[in-house]
Amino acid sequence: MRRCPYCKVGIAGNNAKCPLCQSKLTGTGEEPCYPEFEAKKKRSLFYKIQLLLVWGLLIVGIGLDFMIGLRLPGYPDLHWSLLLALWLLVVEFGIMRQFKPGTGSAGKVTMLVLITLVTWCVTAYYLGFMSVTIDLVVPSALAATITANFVLAFIDKNGNTMSYLLSGMLMGIVPSVICYFVRAKMPLAWVVCLLVSVVLFAGAVIFRGRDVAAEFQRRFHL
Repeated sequence: MRRCPYCKVGIAGNNAKCPLCQSKLTGTGEEPCYPEFEAKKKRSLFYKIQLLLVWGLLIVGIGLDFMIGLRLPGYPDLHWSLLLALWLLVVEFGIMRQFKPGTGSAGKVTMLVLITLVTWCVTAYYLGFMSVTIDLVVPSALAATITANFVLAFIDKNGNTMSYLLSGMLMGIVPSVICYFVRAKMPLAWVVCLLVSVVLFAGAVIFRGRDVAAEFQRRFHL
């Protein structure tokens, strides 16, 4: 059995460090106390490989941008490697959410879409296609997310999707109404997003009325 020279306790298994103080253990290891899961090993290897690729792309991009002065055609003053770094962070966030335990499918989808939309808007601002993003990309992505959460609310047995479904519908309705009053008009994509939000909210009330009421009571302490 391995022993910790500082905690003065014996540690079963074949750990290299003390779980209490992280000091190096002495003595001879034993058989592992718990079986090792091959799937977890494969996920860890996949994560390390993709992390190496991400850092490689980031380092190469910054080198080409700041050290060599390589620019995008039509954007002589834009440091595109900063946008690349932003997108790589989004990729890392999405991968980390997939490995994070206790997070339902609706939560992963919703958070990834919202972070991606924010990054897309930043990119659109610097590359000059913000109008298309606001009028088409954002409402289309919100409508697709609301629809996906509506489907997940019926097939997910863990009961963690209703909050994302209702909040997603709210994110579809509120921006559409603001767009109408601020701009005195509503582009077709926002009209579709608003209709999808209202129709699916009605569907949630019809098919999952008790869950909707319980979610409102839980969130607003009614």
